Amino acid sequence: MPSSFRLDFIRFAIATKVLLFGEFKTKAGRLSPYFFNAGLFCDGESLRQLAQFYAKAIVAAGTPFDLLFGPAYKGIPLVAAVAVALAEMGRNVPFSYNRKEVKDHGEGGNTVGATLQGRALIVDDVISAGTSVRESVEIIRGAQATPAGVLIALDRMERGTGELSATQEVSQLYAIPVISIANLDDLIDFLGHDPSLNKELAAVAAYRQRYGVSST
Repeated sequence: MPSSFRLDFIRFAIATKVLLFGEFKTKAGRLSPYFFNAGLFCDGESLRQLAQFYAKAIVAAGTPFDLLFGPAYKGIPLVAAVAVALAEMGRNVPFSYNRKEVKDHGEGGNTVGATLQGRALIVDDVISAGTSVRESVEIIRGAQATPAGVLIALDRMERGTGELSATQEVSQLYAIPVISIANLDDLIDFLGHDPSLNKELAAVAAYRQRYGVSST
């Protein structure tokens, strides 16, 4: 069984209908038996709980970092909420995020918040094409800081165009860890312990067998 917070997160995602089962077409044109939309964590209580799960994943991973960085736009509320959750756990860390357009007045620049320095942990919802990670790494390195890793909610552990998953490609390309609150194997484990979800288990396991990677 996965760590308890991973199970709790999957249960939470299902309860809030952020994680749905059925038949959904992915960007790659595949028919997936499940759909995860972190954008539906869109009220104060669900964001509070989500941030706590992120914080627990950070602690469990033990990846050293000095600052949190949130890529625009989804990463902006996430990075602020995670910083609050960590502070509540006794660790006060600075956070920064980027804006899509460079501001030419006031403080200027394309980042807001704490000064980008030291080891920056990128906070996002998921990794699909890896575009926001690439942009974040460029911003962090451009400030003479160091990318420490990427923190996401769910790792689909699904092959892209090659044999690697999107998270594996990011980890290999930038030589940084990708931390997730839960992954597809955790979801399968969760489904396997609830007899009422046998239908969903069979569909997700078959999809994992067809498109999944061996490990992350």
